Amino acid sequence: MDGISIRQARIDEAGAIRALVRAAYAKWVPVIGREPRPMLADYDAAVRLHRFDLVEVLGQLVALIETELRDGHLWVENIAVLPERQGQGLGRVLLAHAEGLAQAAGVSEIRLLTNGKMVANRRLYASVGYVEDREEPFGDGTVVYLSKRVG
Repeated sequence: MDGISIRQARIDEAGAIRALVRAAYAKWVPVIGREPRPMLADYDAAVRLHRFDLVEVLGQLVALIETELRDGHLWVENIAVLPERQGQGLGRVLLAHAEGLAQAAGVSEIRLLTNGKMVANRRLYASVGYVEDREEPFGDGTVVYLSKRVG
């Protein structure tokens, strides 16, 4: 993909992050019957507490990954891709980027979760080596916890 770059977000980009996440997750509202949790997050606080890496194509923000180093692993809090850019491999780019972040931090595992009804996400994670560790009830659905060993 020509003109792609990944950089760490600045604190003053919380509004752009919020807008991207809301656009990216909107398609899931009718599937799960509510706004997914990332649509409700306080990004003014999150951008101060977590690492956000932004994908730009020709200078336009098109995707992001939000991560946090936790005890012995890298936690992926959020991956979001603009609807018009979904299906172009940016999710895979971001997951590979997370592997680099984990290795640089000296941890050998990445963990994340997804809604059980988000079947496309589950397929993507499985296709790049994530294992579904467990499912837990959440509201009227399920949360699926996944992990991947790296390094």
